[in-house]
Amino acid sequence: MHANAPASDSAAESDPDSPTVLLVDDQPVIALVLRKILTADPNLTFHSCTEATEALALARRCRPTVILQDLDMPGANGLDLVMAYRSTPGLHNVPIVVLSSNEEPDMKRAAFAIGANDYLVKPPEPIELVARVRYHSRSYLSLVRLDAAYRAIRESQAQLLKSNTDLQRLHNSDGLTGLPNRRFFNEYLGQAWEQSTRDATPLSLLMIDVDHFKRYNDRFGHLAGDDALQKVAGAIRATLDDASSLGARFGGEEFSVVLPNCDAAQARKIGEHIRRQVEATALDDLASPERGLTVSIGVATTVPTAQQVATNLIAAADSRLYRAKRDGRNRVVDA
Repeated sequence: MHANAPASDSAAESDPDSPTVLLVDDQPVIALVLRKILTADPNLTFHSCTEATEALALARRCRPTVILQDLDMPGANGLDLVMAYRSTPGLHNVPIVVLSSNEEPDMKRAAFAIGANDYLVKPPEPIELVARVRYHSRSYLSLVRLDAAYRAIRESQAQLLKSNTDLQRLHNSDGLTGLPNRRFFNEYLGQAWEQSTRDATPLSLLMIDVDHFKRYNDRFGHLAGDDALQKVAGAIRATLDDASSLGARFGGEEFSVVLPNCDAAQARKIGEHIRRQVEATALDDLASPERGLTVSIGVATTVPTAQQVATNLIAAADSRLYRAKRDGRNRVVDA
């Protein structure tokens, strides 16, 4: 192997936008002639290889922008090397200019069929060789830059999509509990209402209120109140195992749960599970029995029709919630 500089140093130090030529030819005199012709351009990096068995490894190291490949080499077929370049990552798009003393159309046809980009008869005319090397190198470098630009665009688009998704999640989430907020609840309930109307399936809604929350908040402080709301949110999340169900913070100490395709009996069972989960929740400093946490829950179920609106379901669940509070709190009312 001969080169005007070691392959690794040349590849590292050369301008990434300048031509890098790899000549694979078993005749040293051809290498001397082509080196003299091509290195008249001070920006061009030239590598040569006389052994076919070394060609692929050298090509991977020196990253040529053009490969000049002899077809007749001892112990190897130049066409096989062309196919090897085409199947090697990082080399499959590098322009390959075949060098051959064979001018037969069938040989040219075979070379182009397996992926050669150009064909020159040895010895090549200097002007023609330089022109073709420059042309193919410019084309390849333009392709590399274009690919890099597309990758950068795709990465930017992916980052923008992630940022938009994060912003949308923040836009739709309650900052304290992490549950969806009232805005998202309204959208989701509207979608679930339309779906249930089309499918004639039941839709249930739970309205949940933390019992004596104002008294609790005033006595133990806002941080304790925040902790209580987070524990209720955790109980709701732990209970809902259906991906179509939605738990949300409705506002203040009030929460809501949308249960598509859920009948009244199932909805009451879910409400009871949430109530028990909250009642069993361990809060900080339980020395005072007044620090126990409970919720009241109102349940409403309907099979929506075109004559109804979703706010009717909210009103029904809200009415039962207030009945639960009036009847002693820490209970589920569904009728």
